[in-house]
Amino acid sequence: MMPDPKQRFTDRVENYIRYRPSYPAEVLKLLQSECGLTRKSVVADIGSGTGILSQLFLQNGNKVYGVEPNAEMCAAGERILAEYKSFSSIPGSAEQTRLPAASVDLIVAGQAFHWFDRPRARAEFERILKPGGWVVLLWNNRLTDTTPFLRAYEDLLMRCGTDYAQVDHKNITGEVLQEFFQHRDFKLKTFPNQQAFDFDGLRGRALSSSYIPAEAHPSHAPFMQELKRIFEAHNHSGAVTFEYATQVYYGRLS
Repeated sequence: MMPDPKQRFTDRVENYIRYRPSYPAEVLKLLQSECGLTRKSVVADIGSGTGILSQLFLQNGNKVYGVEPNAEMCAAGERILAEYKSFSSIPGSAEQTRLPAASVDLIVAGQAFHWFDRPRARAEFERILKPGGWVVLLWNNRLTDTTPFLRAYEDLLMRCGTDYAQVDHKNITGEVLQEFFQHRDFKLKTFPNQQAFDFDGLRGRALSSSYIPAEAHPSHAPFMQELKRIFEAHNHSGAVTFEYATQVYYGRLS
């Protein structure tokens, strides 16, 4: 049985905080020009996790509601974003945000939409959005075939990840998004992004993903041995690079 999506990251929080990428600053510029984002816009970050995406909007001066169903991730976000008085942490979900009706200008979801019950989330989004509000879905899409290292890492995930193929966010196709928005007029903008890691960083980045065998799993030690071999084969000056295409889908609900 596939683990409950709302609990998958309970034991991944610290690695998530330390090793997951942020989002390019160009995302804000895009939303300002395309979606009318201003400092006065109220933002709901759905599946806010440890607050990586929320922080981008908080630094822009926005009021942000971080809606997160996982208690451990929620607590981490509250701790990390404690300095921002305009951040409110909400122990809710995409399907039941606990936000008032017509209360937000912009709904964002970073690295999270693929976990949602889409019909229920859509109905909830329609409820909490102000008239004319926007939905923005973001992924740091890890590239898998641009370097020998990235090809080797992807092969390792396919062979040894616990349920990688089933939960990969690349399963969210254009057809899925068209069904969600209920029109073809949503748009996509892509920005480059990257992270460089020594081996400890690579290990932490891997373990931040829910499909990597945890330490108690019998496949954990073989996975890490192979990860070390890949690092030794492909590092340059003690580091390997994760390359991403940060994908930003945005549109209004019909």
